[in-house]
Amino acid sequence: MTEQTETAQRPVLVVDFGAQYAQLIARRVREAGVYSEIVPHTATAAEIAAKNPVGLILSGGPSSVYEPGAPALDTGVFDLGVPTLGICYGFQVMAQALGGEVANTGLREYGATDAAVEGDGGVLLAGQPLEQNVWMSHGDQVSRAPEGFEVLASTRATPVAAFGSDSRRMYGVQWHPEVKHTDFGQKVIENFLHRAAGLP
Repeated sequence: MTEQTETAQRPVLVVDFGAQYAQLIARRVREAGVYSEIVPHTATAAEIAAKNPVGLILSGGPSSVYEPGAPALDTGVFDLGVPTLGICYGFQVMAQALGGEVANTGLREYGATDAAVEGDGGVLLAGQPLEQNVWMSHGDQVSRAPEGFEVLASTRATPVAAFGSDSRRMYGVQWHPEVKHTDFGQKVIENFLHRAAGLP
């Protein structure tokens, strides 16, 4: 196997937190020309590292991070140095694990929502309109980004609707970029894959 072939087969791993989101995310990754595999959220950091991934995407899910027995992730995953994108529930899991805050403010967002890109949108939201329609489905929200992370977008109810750290190559969005209802969702996924993770 040549080095180029081996690199091509290193997967982007989609970590499944339930509710079928992972299947659709994996399809969108493949549509962007990148090989992907789905792994359960119960996979350990060692098991994930053994797959030698080029990127990780943490899926959405139906739970609240506060619920007893809510799906969790081995926090050692965040020490692997692998570019990571958190989506919806995965975004909240990431924020909480890295020292940010997730709150249940009672301000739920479901369906089409107007999001405002902050500044230039960073690597993740580069080349997108400053005002865009996104698809939300959440009750909890990230109320404070982890230290060292830049807020990349907000909505009326969610001050931290997206964040990123270029130095750690970690990013997250509260909305669902994998669904067609999000106008620039595929662009978010492609920016993560090709710009943040540096994949061809």
